[in-house]
Amino acid sequence: MNKVFVITVFLAILTLFPSCEIKKSSPLVQSSIAKLELKPKNIKYGFDLDQYRIVKKKIKNGDTFGSILEENNIDYPEVYKVLKVVKNKVNVKRLVVGNYYTLLFSKDSVLTPKAFIYEPKVDNYTVIQLRDSIYGKKVVKPIKIVTKEGNGLIKNSLYETMMNSGLNDQLTYYLADVYAWNIDFYRLHKGDRFKVIYTEKFVDDTISIGIQRIKAAIFEHAGKEFYAFEFQPDSLKGIVEYFDENAKNLRRAFLKAPVKFGPVTSRYNLKRRIAYYGNRIKPHRGTDFAASVGTPILSTAKGIVVKSSYTRGNGNYVTIKHNNTYSTQYLHMKNRKVRVGEWVEQGQVIGSVGMTGYTSGPHVCYRFWKNGRQVDPFKQTLPEAKPISNKLKTTYLNDIVNLKTQLDCISFNSKSTYINSALAQSNSDTQ
Repeated sequence: MNKVFVITVFLAILTLFPSCEIKKSSPLVQSSIAKLELKPKNIKYGFDLDQYRIVKKKIKNGDTFGSILEENNIDYPEVYKVLKVVKNKVNVKRLVVGNYYTLLFSKDSVLTPKAFIYEPKVDNYTVIQLRDSIYGKKVVKPIKIVTKEGNGLIKNSLYETMMNSGLNDQLTYYLADVYAWNIDFYRLHKGDRFKVIYTEKFVDDTISIGIQRIKAAIFEHAGKEFYAFEFQPDSLKGIVEYFDENAKNLRRAFLKAPVKFGPVTSRYNLKRRIAYYGNRIKPHRGTDFAASVGTPILSTAKGIVVKSSYTRGNGNYVTIKHNNTYSTQYLHMKNRKVRVGEWVEQGQVIGSVGMTGYTSGPHVCYRFWKNGRQVDPFKQTLPEAKPISNKLKTTYLNDIVNLKTQLDCISFNSKSTYINSALAQSNSDTQ
């Protein structure tokens, strides 16, 4: 019995060894399999870059497609042949200085490049295969639209707030467009704040190519809340407008200012005294917006140009009649871009900021008439844009429910401490 028992135990032990070996070797087998997995190809521009020697350079003054190829051992007859094949397919006649081009060389002894890639913008490139089968094509990269949220507390300018909040600085201009009829962004207050939901366009997953649009926003300005939600009241025209939480159109018949960003340096003031004239009263019937020379001047409302001329005092100026009640005038232009009798739309560029006429610095003097009398535009109750129809109002209010909830759930990054003083300081002007 003892011998049988010993033999049985011995055989059992032998039987166990293979399974232990298999268990011990399993990780090794898995590791070997893992090592055999193929490495993902480094595909870019339609080529596996691991198979090539890559030379990437910037376009210099004097560089042309032909000169670049000739510098890389491709003679002019061959360059001419390539250009003939890719004609009407790609355009490499004008290479912009500072843009990048890439040459792909085979990793063998061949000294001439196989492909030329030109990248004029981050969202597209041109590829020309120079050997084997010659071809040329322009490739537009796929664009990814990402919905994002942001918020900010105004301490200085809106632009600086965007930068300090880590947001795309383009949001400054998009918010300015949305609230162009309601908020003067050069008269923001410390403690104003905003929340915004917007979409941004990306290529290669991480490279932003700009804001697509603002979907919803709330801007607290001077202690008052301004909601904005995008809506398309006319699907045929495809025009997007912004309305508040009660379906009231944010757009007005007149823009707040004739320039997108320009501080008010001198307001409408009939009792203004000028030291230069012995402290005598010299009424200022306009509102001056400072801006650098060349800044576009916008028509604040649609209408017909009734004057486009030059005088010694006004310099280059344009007068627009909007209806039987309202007219506006824009002085000291560098140049005029409209003629008498021309119809203009709200926000259309009618000229640029200059220093023509009697002026101490670059600005546009904006004058406003109501019923034939010059008045202060900031003190007028201006007509609103066409309201939304009752039928669309119900649709709109239903559409914004989720957006408003999402917007309200975004936390402000700090508590508002509204201070009743404009950030932009008004300076007297000697006009």
